[in-house]
Amino acid sequence: MEDAIKSRFNDMILREAARRFGVLPSDLELLDGFESFMYAFERDDTAYILRIGHSLRRSAALIQGEVDWINYLVKGGVGASRAITSGAGNLVEHVADGMGGDFLATAFVKANGNPPGSREWADPAFFKEYGRTIGRMHALTQQYILPDPAWKRPQWDAPVMAAFENLVMDLETVIRDHYLRLKAHIDTLPRDDPQAYGLIHQDAHTGNCFVDDAGRITFFDFDDCVYSWFINDIAIVLFYAIPFTGEREAFTARFMPEFLQGYAGENQLAPHWLKEIPHFLKLREIDLFAIINSEVDLSEDSWAARYMAGRRERLEKNVPYVDYDFESLAEYLA
Repeated sequence: MEDAIKSRFNDMILREAARRFGVLPSDLELLDGFESFMYAFERDDTAYILRIGHSLRRSAALIQGEVDWINYLVKGGVGASRAITSGAGNLVEHVADGMGGDFLATAFVKANGNPPGSREWADPAFFKEYGRTIGRMHALTQQYILPDPAWKRPQWDAPVMAAFENLVMDLETVIRDHYLRLKAHIDTLPRDDPQAYGLIHQDAHTGNCFVDDAGRITFFDFDDCVYSWFINDIAIVLFYAIPFTGEREAFTARFMPEFLQGYAGENQLAPHWLKEIPHFLKLREIDLFAIINSEVDLSEDSWAARYMAGRRERLEKNVPYVDYDFESLAEYLA
């Protein structure tokens, strides 16, 4: 979280944000939050999450667009944490920070279940349900009508969402050059096909979902939702699912057929998009490397440390994130 945001936050801000949603500060439980202050609370025997962000990072209009889309997806049958209204009937509450900006409070119904564990990662039924849920999102987003044009979420490469690009430009020349060639290719992909490009989660890994005992998946943390290619959403799912070490190709061969079968049951995506998966995998690989390289203390983050081990050398040599023939999966999208 930016120091400029941390320095403006205080107990008075917290008390006021909590009051807007009918909860006492003493009933809030602080959670880990990378870009926002996150709290758990209960009200009327229901568990909720209070998120407090700042206008320096996301405008109120962008957050309105995020929560409106979430609630649209929920109404359409997608497992997602529904945004709730405040006591005044608002989905987004503004709390002035006294320095010309606003803290922006939103609250969500807490997802049922728990983070996917070893049982789920050994279960083809979970892979298929994962694909079905993402496919349902992509099918619904094609009919989504934005209530207010000011709420429109950014394109995937808009400056507000692509701040990592500045970090990439500070990297070694060879990695930067790989990125520029990759970006040039992605920029050639069409954005005018609503069956391939639309509003996506963009961070739908299993750190952002829970699964209940019945195998139902509920997604949360839509803060990065943008307009992008549906295949990008799929590539990001795979990116985080693949283990850092071990049988990466073998895992892909187990995971992707089941995932794509579940996906195809909800949404039709032309098989030719499969050939773009390696490009979007590489985009996320460079993106994450640049962010961790600049902002994360590896001694305090074991996941990041494991990710970064040998990563610079792999990026310099332009080694595929996973060596797999994705076009061979075309039958599963039929």
